[in-house]
Amino acid sequence: MRKVLVLEDESNIRSFVVINLNRAGYDTIEAGSGEEALAQIQKNPDIKVALLDIMLPGEMDGFEVCRRIRAGNSQIGIIMLTARTQEMDKVTGLMTGADDYVTKPFSPAELTARVDALYRRIGGSTVSVHNPDEISQPPFVLNVRNRTLEKSGRRVKLTQVEYAIVKLFMDNPGRALSREVILESVWGRDYMGEVKIVDVNIRRLRIKLEDDPQNPMYITTVWGFGYKWEVE
Repeated sequence: MRKVLVLEDESNIRSFVVINLNRAGYDTIEAGSGEEALAQIQKNPDIKVALLDIMLPGEMDGFEVCRRIRAGNSQIGIIMLTARTQEMDKVTGLMTGADDYVTKPFSPAELTARVDALYRRIGGSTVSVHNPDEISQPPFVLNVRNRTLEKSGRRVKLTQVEYAIVKLFMDNPGRALSREVILESVWGRDYMGEVKIVDVNIRRLRIKLEDDPQNPMYITTVWGFGYKWEVE
């Protein structure tokens, strides 16, 4: 069964989300607080996607829940639920490790499509029988079988979205990739969000991969267009 955690303190919204995900074939695990969400993830290690509301009762908000999940699990997919006026919350959520965000109010179709797309990226494999097990572009080595990345022999913890972006870059060294190409390749053609999600994830990747994120040498900006991977 495909398990999804739904963290939302407002019971009517949580019930709305749960009903629609159940109709789409998901097994939902409910939580009304950050502490309860973390406990549910401990009890259900097979949860693949978590929906996290930002505004929560108590001392732990959705951002902190996201950080704690990421500290222990880089594989789980995370979607933040944000209010329409919370523009900075979208960026903050992505920088703390979320893969996507959905703006309230949202339609059942939109939410289900976002969960479906993220679940496919996590559950699916990008490995082709024609691909080697490793792509080596010093100082980086990408293992496409295990979906892991090493820099100078040290493992870099990546989310599934970050892995997909690095894989796209390493498949296209030295080629300028537009934001739209990155968005379609990683998030899919049916993605209904904003292209700026690419920029936030690039910022997050630079923090993990660059020696000096303010002066990147591996993921360089092609101004007015997109990004280029400068390692070959």
